[in-house]
Amino acid sequence: MTDPDFYTTVAKSGTAEFKDRGSKFIGYVFPVASAEEFRERLNDVKKEHPKASHHCFAYRLGLDGNTWRVSDDGEPSGTAGRPILGQIDSKALVNTLVIVVRYFGGTLLGVPGLINAYKTAATLALQTTLLVQKPVEKEFLVQFDYTQVGEIMNLVKQYNCRIVRQEMQLFCNMTIAVPRNRILEVTYKLQEIRDVELSPVAG
Repeated sequence: MTDPDFYTTVAKSGTAEFKDRGSKFIGYVFPVASAEEFRERLNDVKKEHPKASHHCFAYRLGLDGNTWRVSDDGEPSGTAGRPILGQIDSKALVNTLVIVVRYFGGTLLGVPGLINAYKTAATLALQTTLLVQKPVEKEFLVQFDYTQVGEIMNLVKQYNCRIVRQEMQLFCNMTIAVPRNRILEVTYKLQEIRDVELSPVAG
C-alpha cells in the first residue's frame, strides 16, 4: 500500500553502461518534474551522443503516475521503451526519466536480446542513484507585511514547507509548498497571524 502523503523518486541523475555482443547501451536516469524538463534532458543526451544508433526512453510523471511516455526510437516495437518503463515501475517511481543510448555493434541481438539489454541498462542506471521519499505538497500564496517575515519564515521551517517563489518588498508575496499531511496545521497557524492573507494556488 502506498502512502498518499509521500511519493518516491530518484535523488539525482546517474549513468551506467551495459555491453552485449559489441553493442553498447548507456543508461541515464534523471529526476524530472515536467514534460519540458524531460525534453531538455533528452536534448542534452542527444547532443552528448549525436552518433548513437538509438536514444530510447521512458518516463512517469505526476503524483498519480498517470502521465507517462515510452519511445523505442526505431528499435522493434516494445523492445526498448516498455522494458525501461518496467524498471521505473518495479520501484514504484514517479517524476523519473530513464534514457538508454545504444551504439550498434554490428551483431543483431534479436527481440529477447534487445529487451534484456534495455532492461539491464535501465536497472543499472537506477542502481547508481538513491531513491528518496518526498512529501506530496500543496501550494499556497501567502501575502504579508515585511515586518512579519521572521514569523512566517519560522513557520515555514518548523513545518518543513518549501519556498517556491518570493517577492520581498514592503508587502511580501510568497508561494510556499506545504506537505499534504501538515496543511491543516500550517493554514491554521498562518491565519492566526494578523493581516496575513492566504490563498491556495490552483493546480
